Amino acid sequence: MKLSTDRILTTHVGSLPRPQEVVDLLFAQDRGEAVDQAKFNETMRRAVADAVARQAEAGVDIASDGEMSKISYATYIRHRLTGFEGDSARPTPQDLDDFPEYRDRLVKAGHSATYRRPVCKGPVKVKSLQAVEQDIAHMKEALSKAKVVEGFMNAVSPGTIAVFQPNEHYPSHETYLEALASAMREEYEMIVKSGLLLQLDCPDLAMGRHTRFKNLSDDEFLRYAALQVEALNHALANVPADRVRMHICWGNYEGSHVHDIDCAKIFPIVIKAKPQALLVEGANPRHEHEWESWTRIHLPEDKVLVPGVIASSSNYVEHPEVVAQRLVRYANVVGRERVIAGTDCGFGTFAGFGPVFPAFCWMKLRSLAEGARLASKKLWGHAGAAH
Repeated sequence: MKLSTDRILTTHVGSLPRPQEVVDLLFAQDRGEAVDQAKFNETMRRAVADAVARQAEAGVDIASDGEMSKISYATYIRHRLTGFEGDSARPTPQDLDDFPEYRDRLVKAGHSATYRRPVCKGPVKVKSLQAVEQDIAHMKEALSKAKVVEGFMNAVSPGTIAVFQPNEHYPSHETYLEALASAMREEYEMIVKSGLLLQLDCPDLAMGRHTRFKNLSDDEFLRYAALQVEALNHALANVPADRVRMHICWGNYEGSHVHDIDCAKIFPIVIKAKPQALLVEGANPRHEHEWESWTRIHLPEDKVLVPGVIASSSNYVEHPEVVAQRLVRYANVVGRERVIAGTDCGFGTFAGFGPVFPAFCWMKLRSLAEGARLASKKLWGHAGAAH
């Protein structure tokens, strides 16, 4: 992957606001309705082309397809793998359970998506790779017409599937993870072989603590997290580390987040994962202070950090100087060549839903790019060559 060798590069976590025609098709597909495949593919192709062009215009160096074809980062696999069916209850974050009136207000205001969260009721195997092939084709076509440094594509981690899709088939969490890792390996390898960077979304390693595993102790949760990292590494056995990024977050919602597990507890486990780049939260009020934790947590020499310097659950548009200050803090700790500017989470975690007004998303990405230029001047004495 391209690194910040002469300036701070910019990227984001992946999901972007979807056009309404995309949202309508995704929900029709999720409900099991007949969807014209040619119309679906053409709609996604146009949406990806627009998303990549807008990222380039905003100044994003390492762009994504916006996850246009996916209703959510975790449940899209029900259309690609066997063994998943039905729906299940959503494990509410503990900080929202603490205040039911606030939780219900968020739901009423439309902050809770109505997509299905299936259950594993049979053997997990690859159903079809056609959707992956289409996603790759749309992204590569869009990249050929946009002036960006590199492109990446998101995929869900085995641990996140296990945390958000309950298991009613396999005898244990470990055997469920093993099956998921084997099934997802093909998608991971296909993305990397296409020339795109692979990003693994891993909220299971942080948000999982106060959702699915909220009734466990920290030590019990950390044992599960270690198993999930092992499963991820198993799935990446044939993929070079320098072609993979992983995103860890505590949940992209506007809550108190007082139950978020401390990064100092989880990152000694996270850094054992194979991906070279770690995308972490660093802009919101609950995690901005954690830049200092990297003075105590040793980031392996072969890894880079992509801190969130733009919040993804607030409609404030960060001033470029704030972005630059945040980036310089990280650079002073881990080294300027090992920092890429990122966002806390995605701007379209679920299709049709998001705490940030869509127009503000693009304003935030422009501020990200301008802040990175300011930080580059402070760190290198120049802004570097733009893409």
